[in-house]
Amino acid sequence: MAPQGTRNYITPGGHARIRAELEQLLRVERPQVVSVVQWAASNGDRSENADYIYGKRRLREIDRRIRFLTKRLDLAAIVDPARREPTEQVFFGATVTICDEQGLANTYQIVGVDETDFAPGRISWVSPLARALLKAREGDSVRFQSPAGWREVEVLAVEYRSIDPL
Repeated sequence: MAPQGTRNYITPGGHARIRAELEQLLRVERPQVVSVVQWAASNGDRSENADYIYGKRRLREIDRRIRFLTKRLDLAAIVDPARREPTEQVFFGATVTICDEQGLANTYQIVGVDETDFAPGRISWVSPLARALLKAREGDSVRFQSPAGWREVEVLAVEYRSIDPL
């Protein structure tokens, strides 16, 4: 979750992913579940009707997710990293290559809290590493508190490019 009082920054790709999930829920999943619940209700006794009971539960889950996604989209401030002027300084949307104390290089994209995915290297702009990297420049060393303790990394490269929606 973004800190209280801050904007919900998101890349166009992340916005598209959330929008696609919302559309899937509204146009496909919810109508299917409503249909099953209506069919199950027409069969009579609802107290022992598993299709009805589980369908209603799933409908509540879908409606809860729809409300959550709608709020996230309403609060979203879309920032397109591909439109940023070229700079060596790290800001939201940057793709940053860093080198740690052991000489291992990793590349991370600084993205919104709703699009964090560590496997492809997408880290939230509010994470300890991203917060340490923000406003750093190529060649700078930054320290941050990780779960394993204090770490220091060097910024090798900073670039701004589009982030895939999938």
